[in-house]
Amino acid sequence: MTKILLVDDDPQSLASTQRILELAGMEVVTAVDGQYALECVRPSPDRLSPAFDLILTDVRMPRLGGLEFLRALSLCGERMPVILMTAFGRVEDAVWAMKLGAVDFLTKPFKRQTLLSAIDVALKRVRPRAAGSANGLPNGPTDSQLRAHSPSMSPLIGRSTCMAELREMIARVAPTKASVLLSGESGTGKELVAKCIFQQSLSQSNAKFIALNCAAVPENLMESELFGFERGAFTGAMTAKAGLFEAADGGTLLLDEVGDMPLSLQAKLLRTLQESEVRRLGATVSKKIDVRVVAASHRNLKERVKEGLFREDLLYRLEVVEIRVPPLRERLEDLPELSYFFLQNANTRHGKNVKIISDEALYVFHSHSWPGNIRELSNVIERAVVFAQGDRLTLSELPSHLLLVAQGARTSHPLSFVNSAISVPLGTSLEDVEELLIRKTLEATSGDKNMTAKLLGINSRTIYRKLDKRGE
Repeated sequence: MTKILLVDDDPQSLASTQRILELAGMEVVTAVDGQYALECVRPSPDRLSPAFDLILTDVRMPRLGGLEFLRALSLCGERMPVILMTAFGRVEDAVWAMKLGAVDFLTKPFKRQTLLSAIDVALKRVRPRAAGSANGLPNGPTDSQLRAHSPSMSPLIGRSTCMAELREMIARVAPTKASVLLSGESGTGKELVAKCIFQQSLSQSNAKFIALNCAAVPENLMESELFGFERGAFTGAMTAKAGLFEAADGGTLLLDEVGDMPLSLQAKLLRTLQESEVRRLGATVSKKIDVRVVAASHRNLKERVKEGLFREDLLYRLEVVEIRVPPLRERLEDLPELSYFFLQNANTRHGKNVKIISDEALYVFHSHSWPGNIRELSNVIERAVVFAQGDRLTLSELPSHLLLVAQGARTSHPLSFVNSAISVPLGTSLEDVEELLIRKTLEATSGDKNMTAKLLGINSRTIYRKLDKRGE
């Protein structure tokens, strides 16, 4: 029997939907909000299979709404299909829901057959994987096993088109021995891409991945670091030492920020790549090596060639294949998934238990240009987790420079959400409370009605209508 978790704070809607499901032969467990529902699905040591076949949840609920509940599920590691229901059919909610992993988004009131059809489609997506077990056949590999053993899987996060293209490029070039040049802005994750190439390559199991940041090594040490030296090669060389090329023999050497390599060393690097051999400082013979070189740079190396700061022949040798790693602003649809990944990391690092990133915070993330890319996002979330007081990451934990008014704003002053609480005397009419909330939010956004609407979860036309009533 199909087991469904039904989450809705409206008793009438909850009862009618439960009746539809039970008449269709399904077992239904109900919850009145996302917080209670989360307790129903939390993993436990004695539970080897998902608690439910499917979750059907309302969007707007007290304590924990549907979208926040959906994000919290990912933190629990649960992969049950989720269908969201709402009486407020906003396009923005539907888009966020799909990005967060929902399989469908239904607008209330819906017909009985519409609901049952949506459930049927959602279940068919997940049940083929379990069919082998139902027929007495061995179970297929788990998702974690697939990640561990399939060369096509990588730790790169994101479902955007540009990330799909990046994964395809890695899968094509990794099995070869071609030199790869990774281009892209600082903080985009070029070293992670290099590691993915190494992991999907045909290297032996004991092969090494070694990275060198060429911009961080002093020029007088760079040569010995890369090529090694013999005893007595220079003052203080009391013993011989292998360089990084020898250490990476049979594996991959990442030359990060290769555009900052001293011009005097580029000729020796070119010869090493051309001849596949390395000669230590002070040595009279060379040693054959088998090293795949992956170079990375945030600089435009063609411009460096024109400026006389980089050898053109070395550039040709390094960029047999060039892979561009996209900046974060070109893959904003990956923000929710990336944000929750870094949230988990920060929780583990600092012993915190922040479960939710508020919609307002995600909206600000989406509005920021992220000049520091993935590295900046990781740092912002870690800082926010450090300052978070409860289990929710809100605007008050974000750095002030991130709270600039979103695209199309009328001012460059930061939003002021420090004193975000408002006091309302008992007996105040709902209409006056609504007006007060709108006015306070408008003050915080410096009069930006579009952003105010986003923060309050209402249509911007509602704000214009409310203000027009007062002649404003």
